[in-house]
Amino acid sequence: MEYLIRPARITDVERLGALCAEAGAGAGPGTPLDATDLLRQLVYLPQASVFVAEARREVVGGAVLALRPSVRAGGYVGTVDVLVVDRRHDLDRVTDALLEELLRSAGNKGCAAVEAALPSDPATRARWERHGFVEVGPTIERPVAAGQPAGR
Repeated sequence: MEYLIRPARITDVERLGALCAEAGAGAGPGTPLDATDLLRQLVYLPQASVFVAEARREVVGGAVLALRPSVRAGGYVGTVDVLVVDRRHDLDRVTDALLEELLRSAGNKGCAAVEAALPSDPATRARWERHGFVEVGPTIERPVAAGQPAGR
């Protein structure tokens, strides 16, 4: 089967949101927006690249690359925020095609690096390592609730 990778359109958002929900890649509870609402916004923002994988005119996968400036990295850093594939399709081929497009997009947008959450599954990790991803170390984060003070 041939897979076409292309930029997402607003008409792809519902299907991509459903794939995120199936994969457990949606926003957590207590967040102000659900995955579909966020995807709808990201399709139009220059700080993100949203791609879908299509087979026979059906969206079978998708990925989001979010960009942020980084003084430490010496340019923009792209974060692979989401990468999902319909379980009825070839996980390796769709993932490879999406990652290739994300990396091409990151290069075109001047990214110094692309990062992603460290996969716990060895097969998934190997798939990412084939594209040059290496373990760099853990990060720390603190959630910030929208509209609430940043107190302790």
